[in-house]
This record gives sequence, C-alpha cells and structure tokens, in this order.
Amino acid sequence: MKKNILISTGGSGGHTIPAITLYEHLKDNYEIFLTSDKRGSKFINNKDYNFKLIEIPRISKNLFKIPNIIFFLIISFFKSFFFIKKNNIDILISTGGYMSLPLCLSARILNIKTYLFEPNMVIGRSNKFFLKFSEKIICYSNKLINFPEKYRNKLAVINPLLRKEIYEEKKDIKNKIKKTFTILIIGGSQGSEFFDNEISELMINLSKNYKISLIQQITNEKKKNLLKKKYEENKLENELFGFDKEIFKKYVRADLAITRSGASTISELIFFEIPFIAIPLPKSKDNHQFYNAKDYYDKKLCWIVNQSDYSQDNLKEFILNLIQNPKNYFEKKNNMYEFSYQNTWNNINQKLLAVINEN
Repeated sequence: MKKNILISTGGSGGHTIPAITLYEHLKDNYEIFLTSDKRGSKFINNKDYNFKLIEIPRISKNLFKIPNIIFFLIISFFKSFFFIKKNNIDILISTGGYMSLPLCLSARILNIKTYLFEPNMVIGRSNKFFLKFSEKIICYSNKLINFPEKYRNKLAVINPLLRKEIYEEKKDIKNKIKKTFTILIIGGSQGSEFFDNEISELMINLSKNYKISLIQQITNEKKKNLLKKKYEENKLENELFGFDKEIFKKYVRADLAITRSGASTISELIFFEIPFIAIPLPKSKDNHQFYNAKDYYDKKLCWIVNQSDYSQDNLKEFILNLIQNPKNYFEKKNNMYEFSYQNTWNNINQKLLAVINEN
C-alpha cells in the first residue's frame, strides 16, 4: 500500500514551483497531496494536482494586526491538523516559509515524519526552527549559511530541482554569439521596478552601440505599455511579458540574462548554459539572494552586481566588452555545462526516493 505524502507550500514561485516538481517526482511511488495558501495557488493548476487550499495569514510586525494574525493562525492550525488526520498523511514535506508553520506544527503533534526543502544558500527561519524535528533537509549545498552544525547529518544534497518540461525543452547549445545579441531580463515572479526603470534605460543606451534584442519580464500591464512605447521609439526589438509558467521556452533564444537570484531561476539559467549577471534583491530575507548568487559566482558560473553599486555606464561597458571579447563569456558557458551535465530527471528522482525511504 502506497504511503500518503503531503507537500506543503505557498507564497512566491520560489516556494511553489519546487513543490510542484517534488510532486511530479514522487507521484508514481506515493499518494501525494499538495497544500498552498492563496499566493501560491496562482502557480498551481488545480486540475493537475491533488490540491487543497489552506490559507495562512502573512506574518506582520504591525502591532495592531497581531491579534488578527494569531486568531487566523489558530484557525489555520486546526484546518491543517484535521486535513492531515483525515487523509492519513504518513510524511510531510515542507518547502519552508511562514506558510509551513501550521502544517509542520500539526505534523509534529501527530508524530508524522517531516522532511524540509531548502533551495537557498541561507537556511530559512521556518526550516531552521523545525530542523530539530525533521528527518532530513533536502538542499543544494552542504554549506548552508546559518546552518546548525549539530544537525549536519540531516543534510541531503541533490542537484537543483528542475521541472520535467525543462529537460524536454533544452536544445543543443550553440557556442556562438548571434549578430543580434538577445538579452533576457528577469525580475522574478513578482516582477521588479528596479529592472523596469534602471535596466530598461541601460538597454536603450546599450542599443545605440550594439544591435540587441530584449526579452523582458515586466512588473505590470501599465509599465509594460509604457516600456513598449519607449522601446519602439528607440527602435529596440523587444518582447515584454509578465509572470510566465513556461518562461523556460524563452531561454533557448537568450544569449545573456540579467536577473534577480532566486534559486529556481538561476538554476534554470545554468542548466540552459545562459551566462547571467545577477543583481540580488536587496530586501530578500536574510539576504539569501546575494548568497545564492555568491555561491555560483565562486564556482565561476555567473557575475554579480549589487544593486547599491549599480552604475549604468559600468554595466554597459561590461556587456559591450563581453560581446566584443567573448572569452570570459564562453568560459562561463563551458563551466555551466560541466556543472549541469549530471543533472537529469532520473538522477534526482532516485536520490529523492532514497532519502525518503532511508528511515
């Protein structure tokens, strides 16, 4: 008889998309359930998954909101508790974040095995809190920042999780730069005003010195219309889009990416061997985006620009030099190939099954 596994997620795409990928990896061997809050549900097609919405209130430092937050957290806890009991859940896999609190607490009370998932280089606060009660923490590195040394035996390191469609989409990589240099700009699942404003100006400036084409993620429809007009006035070829679940289909057309450094996005770029300039989100929790990028920078897989140090002229000069003297560019592509060649669906699948079946 198959064991019942609950995967809890929610919030941003950085939490939800890996949860969906875990679901796909495990569904043939276990009966899988998936829960999320409203924020995370927009990334989930309810028809494809055994899905339950459990709304979790966002934690706030506003003193006036605390009573309401506590009240709704209690409700969320009871919903989580009875959902786990009703569906005879044997194992909980949590992707972290505040959304995991009621479910992890319920699993703890019900003495259910819990596995944590951490894609970032800094262990999340929720994952750190529940680490003591977990079987393993599935992650991409054995050098997680702020990780308690006494729980090092709980680390289960795998290659970065990628959606199954990504393996099917990747084409043979051409080791050349096209005449029209295509730049992919990714602000994250919530978009980025800094990218809309500052990076768009950089692109217009850059296009005056070299023929480029843009594929750019935009914060909202209003900004999309304004930038579209601006780019067309400057005769800059462009494709603008909002959140796109199939963004990986755009990767095959890109020569270079300028991106935030969410774990999923930069893992995908490396797999597609797209050299990228990471501009980490300064307000990311515990500065985890910087450390995500720093880990890959140390492996010679990308470049980093801190937003506080951003200079349009300096970045323009860097990109032009990269195009005109591409030795460094092709070194990055080669390093990405070496890093990713063992990242296959089957390899990760076998590792995940081994971790869960270990105990």
